[in-house]
This record gives sequence, structure tokens and C-alpha cells, in this order.
Amino acid sequence: MNVLVVNSGSSTLKFQVIATDLERIGEDKDDRICRGEVEGIGGEAIIRIRYRSYPSRTLTAPLRDISATLEYLLRYIASDQSGVPEIRSTADVNAVGHRVVHGGEMFKESTLIDDRVLKGIEDCIDLAPLHNPTNIKGIQAARELLGKDVPQVAVFDTSFHHSLPEQAYLYAVPYHLYRRHRIRRYGFHGTSHRYVAFRYRATRGLPREQTNIITLHLGNGCSAAAIKGGFPVDTSMGMTPLEGLVMGTRSGDVDPAVVSIIARKEGLSASDIDMLLNTQSGLLGISGLTNDMRELQAELQEHDDRRVRLAIEIFCYRARKYIGAYLAAMGGADAVVFTGGIGENSPDVRARICTGMEWAGLQLDAAKNQETVGREGRISTDDSKLLAYAIPTDEELLIARDTVRVILGVPHPS
Repeated sequence: MNVLVVNSGSSTLKFQVIATDLERIGEDKDDRICRGEVEGIGGEAIIRIRYRSYPSRTLTAPLRDISATLEYLLRYIASDQSGVPEIRSTADVNAVGHRVVHGGEMFKESTLIDDRVLKGIEDCIDLAPLHNPTNIKGIQAARELLGKDVPQVAVFDTSFHHSLPEQAYLYAVPYHLYRRHRIRRYGFHGTSHRYVAFRYRATRGLPREQTNIITLHLGNGCSAAAIKGGFPVDTSMGMTPLEGLVMGTRSGDVDPAVVSIIARKEGLSASDIDMLLNTQSGLLGISGLTNDMRELQAELQEHDDRRVRLAIEIFCYRARKYIGAYLAAMGGADAVVFTGGIGENSPDVRARICTGMEWAGLQLDAAKNQETVGREGRISTDDSKLLAYAIPTDEELLIARDTVRVILGVPHPS
């Protein structure tokens, strides 16, 4: 089954075409046919497409919206120019899997999309006003281009975290606010946390119930999850993706009173403050330079800039603090797993986060840590009681697998 995986943003779209079925999933032989991303939707967009392991191609085209972008991609992939022999027409796309950020309390697992499900995703727009509308546009565009007979599946960022107990997901605000408006912690990056937890236990040959780990998804967006017995018992992101760790442009945890103080002192509205905390804070806000950790590390090495150093230190300190909190909440763990663009590719950040964790039995192997970039590997010493791993995430693969399982009515084991 050729599954088109779609991850649509406000001005970007990431995609993959993955051939998979139950037999390939069982043998871990999914076929990644092509992948790519589109940036600058709404103007002259930049399109990057890569067929298998061949060099990627870069194209440009005026693309006004998500619908025009999907139409362009499908037409190009099916053309002789693309060099993708497996897809000769839209009829060769058998299903579509969509990343959907927020499923609220309604969607606790990946779901076949029909009009009722689409309405449910729309009902969650208040919970994710920046994300769900663009996810919906991606679903509608695929339906228009491929027709209603091509099945589509929604895979929710929030669904993995539905095992959180009440004491972890409820906020200490008047309870009627939860009853009326579902004010609670939902958590995000669930597809990533779920995938690396699966890979961790597959690597170690463990059953799900023996999977007791802390996962750190570190990228432009960052989150931590405490996974006990294979299921999350706590996570750092909250009702929205703003809470928790320091991120590229998001503040993470702040005193709630800061909002009213900034509003009063700076004469800003609630929406202005929301924008400030989401798009002007985090690494960007502290450093005053960039939200890109790679650029910050290069700047620190070249100029030893004080604010750059401070941004990196705060980023790592917050992550280390969450590890300690989750070790206490879980009664201990077996491993810390790093993933995401920073977690997979920055030995320096991993080392900074793990500094001072010897009390918990965690000690990095400096050589293994430096060598493990963009690939799976254990990065702790042989005698470390609390292990550390780097495991690249693959949300698109998990979305493709979920799409097949949902269509065939087979529950996922991971």
C-alpha cells in the first residue's frame, strides 16, 4: 500500500510516500519511496524532493495555499520528470496519513477520517488555533485531489498521552474550568515519543511493560515524557505546546503572573503576549540572535557571546531539571532517550544536559556520545546504571504504519 504522509503547516508542508503493509511492518521493511518539504507556501515556494537515497532536487513554484501545494506535488511526483517510477498517477496513491496536532479528549488513537471526524478536529481548533486549521486544510485538499474513495487517517500528536493520570493532566485551577472548557494538560510530540519508545524496547529486546524511560524530543519545539510500563505518565507540554522546556522561540514554563505584568508594563494585549511567548522567546529571546541551536553553538565557539552561552545553559538546565522531576515521579527509570533535531545531532547539548546526573547513575561515554550523530546508539558508559540513548525519530514512518493498521482494522502494538 502506497501511503502519502502529509504534515501541513501554515506556510510549510512535509511529506513522504511510503510503501508498507502488515507484512512489511512486521519485518521492518517499509519502503520509503520519496520524501520532501515545501517552504514559503503563499508566495514563491521552495520545493525539495528526494527519491530514495538519490540527491534531492530543489524546485520553485508560486503556490498560493495547501491545496495548490498538494496538487503540484502529486502532479510532479507522477510525472516522468520526477524519476519516481512507483507513482505514475494519483491512482497509485492508495491512502493518506495526516499528522493532526490536537485531538482533545475526543480522539485517543489514530482514526479513519470521515465527516464526523473532520468535524471533531474542527471542534479542537480552540485548543490549537495555529495548527489544527492547517491540518484540516491538508485533509480537505487531499480529499479534493484524490476523491473520497481514497482512505485518509488522522494520527494525533495528543493521543499517545491519553494514559496520563488525573494528577498529571489536571491543573490546580477551579475544577469547573476543566468540566466546562476541558482546561487540562494534553501533551504533544506524542508520535515522536511513541516511536522512540518503541525503538528503545526493540533495540533492547524488552516487552512494553518493561519500558521505563524518559524521552526528550529536542528540536525547535521541545518536550519531555515520562514513560512507565510503556505508557506516558507525565509530559512537559500542556494544554498547548507552549508549556515545559525552553524551545527555539517558545518560552516554556513561566510564572503565569508574568503575562499580566508584561501586558501592563508594555501595553500589550493578550494575543500580543501569546505571540511574544510563542514566537519571540526561548533561545531566540534570550540570545537575541537566532532560534537555531547550531548557529548558537557556532557563535559561542567563535565569539563566546555571553547571551548565547546563557541561552544554551538555560535550555540544558531546564531539560536536566525535568529529568530529575520525572525520575522522582516515576520512582526511577532505566534510560534517558534523546531525539529530535537537537537531541539526535548535538553531542554537546546531550553532554551539557547530562552533566551532574552521576547521582542518578547516569554517566555519558564521551567517545560514544561524539560518534553518535544522526543514528541510533547507546551513549552512556558500560557501567552506567541509568542508560542514555540517542534514537532518531521517524514520525512519518509511524504515521504510515498507523494508516495501514487503521484501514485494515488492526490495533497497533506500539
